[in-house]
Amino acid sequence: MTSKTVMVNLAADAEARPVAVLVQKASQFDSKVYIMAEDKKINAKSIMGMMSLGLRQDEEVTVTAEGTDEEKAVDALAQYLQDAK
Repeated sequence: MTSKTVMVNLAADAEARPVAVLVQKASQFDSKVYIMAEDKKINAKSIMGMMSLGLRQDEEVTVTAEGTDEEKAVDALAQYLQDAK
């Protein structure tokens, strides 16, 4: 299992488009991928789950993945969460 904690840098409190792109990116990997914020752990490949998470600007989240490409998945999603506009 690989994980990385990052600060969210999404415009407009993670409207549908940035969250949809995040889910698309997560779905490209074979690993199980999760985003953890506060006391919630959400499957990053689930659009409904990610929308319910309500990511906020400058919120600290942890990206976790487990599987054959876990490091690539964590790096890609962490980078997106830090740089998305």
